Amino acid sequence: MNLKTSLEMGKDISKPEQLITEHIDIWTSAIRAKSTSGRGSSKKYELYGISKLRELIFDLAVRGKLVPQNPDDEPASVLVKKMLTKKEKSIEEGTIKKGKPLPDILTNQMNFDTPTGWEWCILGEVCHVERGGSPRPIKSYLTESDDGLNWIKISDTDQGGKYINQTVEKIRPEGLKKTRMVYPGDFLLTNSMSFGRPYITNIEGCIHDGWLRINPPNEINKNFLYLLLSSPYVYKIFKESASGAVVQNLNSEKVRGLVFALPPFDEQAVIAAKVDELMLLCDQLEQQTEASIEAHATLVEVLLATLTDSVDANELAQNWARISEYFDSLFTTEQSIEALKQTVLQLAVMGKLVSQNSDDEPASVLLEKIAEEKEQLIQEKKIKPRKALPPIEDEERLFDLPLGWEWCRLDDICDGITSGSTPPKSSFIDDTGIPYLKVYNIRNQKIDFEYQPQFIEEGYHSSSLKRSQLCPGDVIMNIVGPPLGKIAIIPDTYPEWNCNQAIVMFRPFISNLNKFIYTYLVSGMFLDKIALIGTAGQDNISVTKSRSILLPTPPLAEQLRIVAKIDELMAICDQLKEKLQQSQETQVQLTDALVDRALG
Repeated sequence: MNLKTSLEMGKDISKPEQLITEHIDIWTSAIRAKSTSGRGSSKKYELYGISKLRELIFDLAVRGKLVPQNPDDEPASVLVKKMLTKKEKSIEEGTIKKGKPLPDILTNQMNFDTPTGWEWCILGEVCHVERGGSPRPIKSYLTESDDGLNWIKISDTDQGGKYINQTVEKIRPEGLKKTRMVYPGDFLLTNSMSFGRPYITNIEGCIHDGWLRINPPNEINKNFLYLLLSSPYVYKIFKESASGAVVQNLNSEKVRGLVFALPPFDEQAVIAAKVDELMLLCDQLEQQTEASIEAHATLVEVLLATLTDSVDANELAQNWARISEYFDSLFTTEQSIEALKQTVLQLAVMGKLVSQNSDDEPASVLLEKIAEEKEQLIQEKKIKPRKALPPIEDEERLFDLPLGWEWCRLDDICDGITSGSTPPKSSFIDDTGIPYLKVYNIRNQKIDFEYQPQFIEEGYHSSSLKRSQLCPGDVIMNIVGPPLGKIAIIPDTYPEWNCNQAIVMFRPFISNLNKFIYTYLVSGMFLDKIALIGTAGQDNISVTKSRSILLPTPPLAEQLRIVAKIDELMAICDQLKEKLQQSQETQVQLTDALVDRALG
């Protein structure tokens, strides 16, 4: 049942279990591709629906909509009076310091109607809140002595964890006068870095000024306070109070001023237990969804492998026909569509995408013509001779070639494979002149010069600048990563371009070769055989290695057929992707509508 039908029928979605089970299709179908994926990250998607479900559960919890109220519970107003009385006594006894007076609760701070027995209150009135401190220089206070005090840092927390159980470092006892002591059961709230994240400490220790200590009274259930401080509701309030700052941070007064609704004491425990129960359900739902996504990805991978393993175009056509029967159910994720694109590229450069034509002039003849032209240009001193590269070894060949194809090095068919250079800052101008490319201008395997464009003054001349001159039709590749394999063809937007030293250019002697060279480089297959230099954090390809890249070269006529077929299939992939994005946006809208309905 979809959301629209559910709402039209007035179906009861007030029970949290029904909220999950009656709308599993919505929660699990709302998946969005991540805008970026970090180095080494295996997940390129976001489970938006399940994430919103988690937030909704927290929102329902702090609004009193998650569990039914018990009229026999002692009202929270009585709890508040008890807490205020105890706090006043502690101030009188000098156990805690009296804080600055807090303003009265404003009507617009009470963001929802509270259930019977709940009470609006201010955190700083019922809890003691104070900031940590750091003895400086901290290195002079660090110790390994047994009498040292635990020095609690944000790095001592576990990602996604709830408790702080140990520390890596200790400080000397004399540092205590410049820091803050905390005790088991205290809450620690990050006021910078991982902004507004709560933890409960199970150990005694000292905290620096990146922490806020919250000491709750016994009248507030610790698990309820933890879920309250972890809720999107409170995070939004903290975020708004810190807005406008260059570095967002929470000072103690902002936290003391937090207005929230407090349930009766027994209900606090019931709410916290229900949240834990529903979070477990969300975990299971997330695991099942991810398992389904990964199983789908594996199925697509296996089926696409039958295409690349095809012996020839005829076998490929048979395998493609079998896959096409399930096209609509196979290519339903961005990951699967990208895998399809990559498979098309691999088939193209392996000679399996289009049939061979025995009437085509073999690639060997094409290479001979290029070699003759190259030798003629050297004799005429129009180009300089280059140091010969070693002959192609059998182990360098990635796969067997069809009849009429030949392996060659890019250096055999391209003129002057060089990297760019960086001219002096004085040669750069605002918006006219020679466009100057950096790696970040290669986006989605094409030139995006609207992104942070730079220009070099046309009157500026140097030998290095001339060497790195680019012309429309040149193929360029970044040789400094990560990531490697960003490829583009220089467009004819400008008659002349230039680039920095992180980019290498390939200019084929026959211009029609550029699109097939581009196709092969975009496939990324060459990276399996190329030796990288540099560190794992920044892999580089040398210019010499770029010259040595092996190209599986088809007859020129077949290259044109291959490129035309790629364009046709890529257009289909783009249509699939657009359809997918529209579907994902619809699912996101359904999720948001369901959340609004549940909170309404």
